[in-house]
Amino acid sequence: MAFLRILFQVACVVVMLSNMAAAAVASLAKPNCQHRCGVVEIPYPFGTTKNCYLNDKYFINCSNSKPLLGNLIVNNINSIEGELEINASIAHHCFENSRTGVIGYENHPYLRVPNFTISHTKNKFVAIGCDTYAFLNAFQNDEPFSIGCTSTCQSLINVFDGSCLGLGCCEVQIPKGLKNFTLDARSYNNHTKVSDFSPCSFALVAKEDEFNFSSSYLKSLQDIDTYPMVLDWAIGNETCETARSKPDYVCGRNSACYDPQNGDGYRCKCNKGYKGNPYLHEGCQDINECLQAPKPCNATAKCINTEGSFNCTCPDDYEGDGKMNGTGCSPKASGSHAKIIIIALIAISIGLMVLFVGGSSLYCGLKRRKLFKLKEKFFQQNGGLLLQQKLSNDRTSMQAVKIFSIGELEKATNNYDESRVLGQGSYGTVYKGVLPDNKLVAIKKSKFCDQSQIEQFINEMIVLSQINHRNVVKLLGCCLETEVPLLVYEFITNGTLSKHIHDKVLSSSLSWEKRLKIATDIAGALAYMHFSTSMPIIHRDVKPANILLDDNYSAKVSDFGTSRLVPLDQTQLTTLVQGTLGYLDPEYFHSSQLTEKSDVYSFGVVVAELLTGKKAISFDGPEIDRNLAMYFSSAVKEDRLRQILVDDLVSDGNIYEINKVANLVKRCLSVKGEDRPTMKDVAMELDGLRSMEKHQLGKAYLGTEETDYCVTPPAVHYFNIGIDDGSCSSTSTSTAVGYEISMRTQVSKPLDDGR
Repeated sequence: MAFLRILFQVACVVVMLSNMAAAAVASLAKPNCQHRCGVVEIPYPFGTTKNCYLNDKYFINCSNSKPLLGNLIVNNINSIEGELEINASIAHHCFENSRTGVIGYENHPYLRVPNFTISHTKNKFVAIGCDTYAFLNAFQNDEPFSIGCTSTCQSLINVFDGSCLGLGCCEVQIPKGLKNFTLDARSYNNHTKVSDFSPCSFALVAKEDEFNFSSSYLKSLQDIDTYPMVLDWAIGNETCETARSKPDYVCGRNSACYDPQNGDGYRCKCNKGYKGNPYLHEGCQDINECLQAPKPCNATAKCINTEGSFNCTCPDDYEGDGKMNGTGCSPKASGSHAKIIIIALIAISIGLMVLFVGGSSLYCGLKRRKLFKLKEKFFQQNGGLLLQQKLSNDRTSMQAVKIFSIGELEKATNNYDESRVLGQGSYGTVYKGVLPDNKLVAIKKSKFCDQSQIEQFINEMIVLSQINHRNVVKLLGCCLETEVPLLVYEFITNGTLSKHIHDKVLSSSLSWEKRLKIATDIAGALAYMHFSTSMPIIHRDVKPANILLDDNYSAKVSDFGTSRLVPLDQTQLTTLVQGTLGYLDPEYFHSSQLTEKSDVYSFGVVVAELLTGKKAISFDGPEIDRNLAMYFSSAVKEDRLRQILVDDLVSDGNIYEINKVANLVKRCLSVKGEDRPTMKDVAMELDGLRSMEKHQLGKAYLGTEETDYCVTPPAVHYFNIGIDDGSCSSTSTSTAVGYEISMRTQVSKPLDDGR
């Protein structure tokens, strides 16, 4: 009987411990709610049944014991880091697919979860194949964004497991804040030359710590449909500061609110000394540190748990703080023995102080020397010697470009204080700076730089420094003493053209005269770059976000990060396709042949956007209206122009000019480059319209009084761009600020606000 009683007591203890463990797990879910779906733990704010989740976007369908968020399979939900692991589809492009038997099999999988953001720290974009280029098309801050890479190989000789540098596999880091993506895998030659060992192109967003390239993937991925990736989630779309004052604020007791770096909304975390689910009202519970291993207190000390912390107390005849990482508990000293100890401690303290002072002086000296060598290393690595050589050979450049020290720019930006940030993007940050002469400048601090293109970067900077055109941003100088070069530009206060077009208040102040002036300014700048510089420059990313306006609404072309210099003996360049969707020349996209007509197409989209107020790519309306270039050309061709123009833009006095500009834009948007006009022709035609409009306005102001106006002929006016010759040509002076010259190897989006 005694044995049975003991056995019963043991069983009761086991059951009690099991119940305690189950309760601990269940505490992550809302009380009385299912806390698991299959093997996946479901923490609040997520839930599987009504009243168990915060709102519909956190609903997990567990009807088949398989957690689904919409139609996505969920592998894990992390309530501490705000992460959600799912299985995402892989894009395939196969010349012949063994599973389906379909020649030319391809798919373009997409992910539409607008309340969640692609984790930029836990994922990477990967393309696999030996005849492959691929894109990830997504949205960043509600604007279309694309990244991509190319992977080629002639055989498997140079394809190595674990290497994803362009031979059989390429990968790209994912920028912050991307949502709702589509994957697009393509082939240059339908895999015909490599079909034996690489019959397909693949593109996927992969969880970084789980993906490791294997040459077997060139064939085996054909049989895999999905791969794990991570989404970031948060609560709502408000910051902590705003959310705390709202009645639906969800962070519970003993927790803190913080704003995540990736995406909108806020997250909660338990305070130090607590653990649990911070999204539940009583979710964060005190940690009993005294029961943890290793013990927090010295063996001779007593551990006392407190709310959110603990104390270690020494016995009466001991002294010290009692903590394992502190002084511990030691017997108290008395009498002469104590005096000896005190004297010894004083002597040791003095000796340590001498060593500290001497060591600090030596350390500071070595650190200064190391810093000097590091600056010198970066200066040479970033092409400083090459730049100095070119400056010494070109007096014009020497007057235009200044090489700033790192100290000058740190002082100008108050050590890159956050309050000085003008704009941020996936490639770097732009700061507002004030030079010692109180001149305002914009300082671009990039995140990375391609060392293989340093010589091109230096040449490009020399050329841009010599451009002195009123509608092109002015590069003032650079700093080469940091790991990535810092670029310094003049400062402009009125923001980007994109902001003025799509902000209702700012857009209402853009009259027809201002819009025509802006279009004329942009055309003149591009024509100058194509035909009047010592070496022609193709901008390659013309769009409203890269056009800045000064206080007089003079347009300034900025962001030469993807621009290319064209040798005088060439009319086209073969390059990796770069640009922004919606503005990208379709002929260039398909052929990779870059010409000046690529800028003409982008310019046409910009002016169409200026006339209609619509975005270049929009997914709000019907499919036929999503591409502005096609939509605008169709409207002009079908005589529906008035229906798509900005409200109140047309009047009896300007309908002729608007029609002329619209037809000019239609020519610029021709699919074939040879059918488009040159930027020189565009600039001359727009300049002629402006001159005619000014002439008519002048007569209107004077009534019937006869007055002679000097109207500069278009051709003469064009060839005097940027030169004040005392004629009646329309000129304006302003400061310019361009905000990007960097070397990039993928389709990209520039910094916010065109900087």
